Amino acid sequence: MTALRAVLGLVFALCATAAFAVDCRDLTHDGNSYSLCTVDTASEDLRLFLDDAEGRKYSHFSTLDQALSQDGRRLSFAMNAGMYHTDRSPVGLYVENGEERMRIITSAGPGNFGLVPNGLLCIGPSRADVIETRAFVTKPRDCRFATQSGPMLVIEGALHPRFLPDSASRYIRNGVGTSDDGRTVHFVISNNPVTFHEFGRLFRDALQTPNALYFDGNISRLHAPQLGRSDPGFRMGPIVGVTEPAG
Repeated sequence: MTALRAVLGLVFALCATAAFAVDCRDLTHDGNSYSLCTVDTASEDLRLFLDDAEGRKYSHFSTLDQALSQDGRRLSFAMNAGMYHTDRSPVGLYVENGEERMRIITSAGPGNFGLVPNGLLCIGPSRADVIETRAFVTKPRDCRFATQSGPMLVIEGALHPRFLPDSASRYIRNGVGTSDDGRTVHFVISNNPVTFHEFGRLFRDALQTPNALYFDGNISRLHAPQLGRSDPGFRMGPIVGVTEPAG
């Protein structure tokens, strides 16, 4: 009986690990509400999506989900992932399946993307990292998928130097932070308008990610069936997500 219990315990532990490889939950930090989805890159196939084989942008979670269903798969998590032009093409570096579709942008410029230092999410074999843009240029990584955005929220444990504690600029915001070992990736969207400083503190203090990157504001959207949520809204450019068998 003891041996049977040990075996059953191991089975349940393995099932729990699989079930929570993408773990989505709501949390509160400094009086603000957020939704968080955490991905384990060692067990989940985290990747980017932009357009189909005919070059048509997916634009919406529902369109992407429908395309995946033709291969017997579905989204278990997804989020808008980086800034884009009016035709929904990426503003900065974009790599999909090892192919560079848009070059990296290193110069400062207008808007949040150009608020340097900015950065990128690099998804490689069994790990993912948020990397500051110029650090990436100096020491490139092998990215199977990559998307550039800005500004950085947290840079080597410090908030972006341009963030103001008393800022009055509040928006719904979403972004991503990664662990030191590249195994844990935290995707977060705020459920109420927040400042950059508040959003950065969430990643630095609560999630303790050494590096974190801002994705966007007004168009921020989350697909998280675990939370009963698939946000409608404006058409998107790059989408980051994890898929699972549809059955």
